Amino acid sequence: MGQSPTSGVVRAMDDSSSGTAPTRASEWFVPRFGPLRFRVFVGLLFLPYTAMVLSFALIGSVLAARISYERVLAIVVIYFFGLGVAAHALDAVGSKGVKPWGALFTKRQLWLLAVLALTVAYGVGIRYMIRYVPLLWVVAILEGFFVFTYNLEWFDGRFHTDAWFAVSWGALPTLAGYVMQTNRISLPALVVALAMGLLATIEIKASRPYKELRRKAELSSEEQALLRHYETTLKCVSLGVVFLGVGLLLARLVA
Repeated sequence: MGQSPTSGVVRAMDDSSSGTAPTRASEWFVPRFGPLRFRVFVGLLFLPYTAMVLSFALIGSVLAARISYERVLAIVVIYFFGLGVAAHALDAVGSKGVKPWGALFTKRQLWLLAVLALTVAYGVGIRYMIRYVPLLWVVAILEGFFVFTYNLEWFDGRFHTDAWFAVSWGALPTLAGYVMQTNRISLPALVVALAMGLLATIEIKASRPYKELRRKAELSSEEQALLRHYETTLKCVSLGVVFLGVGLLLARLVA
């Protein structure tokens, strides 16, 4: 599922001829086809990790005794645009030091992308919050807060921590899925949200050192092995959560 970093060199991506800064376009979750700008845009979405968050929302949804599949689709759309597009665009804006995706997209373009995506996410959510699930306002306000404070590292990065990552992109999406269905909170939903937060913690704990190794121009044999270890961990945890969410949904569909 993507290339293995066994060559000993983490290569700057094939944008040297374009005059832009090196990017992470060789990541295992970035397609190997298409123009560089397209590949970097897909990479910017961090699709495996976005899929994790969508799966958290899905898992929360299927905890409800009765399921509205229209609302399942709605919460997935909300998180795709709110997290997958907006939060990751703002993360690229707020990145300190080396820009992880180079300079192919300007800050203005990234801000525009984030604003448009948030407009879609909240546009979908507000309809349900006004008519059916007013409790979702609580989650929507909290997630809106974290979209900016986590990704732009406001308040001196106080909310840009592994613990707040687990809350904002692990536990809260799970609760959002459940609230979207029921307009309430339950003890089982809280316990599952805690479990999903712990899985999100595994992802971020592996992701940080993985990114540090990816930034190096050359790696020792020990660092190559460590990079492969972190990459395997990231693949397993992201795909594991996605398969869990899809499996639980299929179980409800055929029940």
